[in-house]
Amino acid sequence: MDLTQGTDQEKNSRAKKMMLWFGIGSLIMSFAGWTSAFIVSSTRKDWLTDFKLPDPFLVSVFVIIISSIALILAKRALKNNNKQMTSVWLVIAFTLGIYFIVNQFTGFSEIVAQGYNFTGPTSNVTMSYIFLIAFVHIVHVAVGLLCLLVVLINLFRNKYSSNNMLGFELASSFWHFVDILWVYLFFFLYFMK
Repeated sequence: MDLTQGTDQEKNSRAKKMMLWFGIGSLIMSFAGWTSAFIVSSTRKDWLTDFKLPDPFLVSVFVIIISSIALILAKRALKNNNKQMTSVWLVIAFTLGIYFIVNQFTGFSEIVAQGYNFTGPTSNVTMSYIFLIAFVHIVHVAVGLLCLLVVLINLFRNKYSSNNMLGFELASSFWHFVDILWVYLFFFLYFMK
């Protein structure tokens, strides 16, 4: 398909989707770098091998998966021009995203309660990596929440319909990416010790 063909709206849509995928690609490279550094550092003598991730991190996996399902259902409702159900599913996905972040900070609190901090005399290289990787992911979830909020506002302004879903699709793609990323990160941190 020739990318220069089509209406201005089609070209704009392709350009925005391509920019999103370039951004996602760069995020994948960033997290690949951090997880690679985690693997290399795991050979250090001071590396913790008997550490168990707090349960809130596991709960976060289920929360984020359910939020993705809610967003899929919101898209289905939007395709059927059902604004009410679209907004209900968007609010559910948004609320679960907030709950995800709360769960992450609960997990951090449990790590601190075990005597580990991000930096300082009670820090450990293993915990510093876990804090860094999870916190940077939280920042991206917060960006995803902002995107969902913009989509919700635009939905109430009647900017979306079954024929005009670009903003929704961009936010949805980013949200699914951060969801999949957390599932990967959780299992990586759980099994790589």
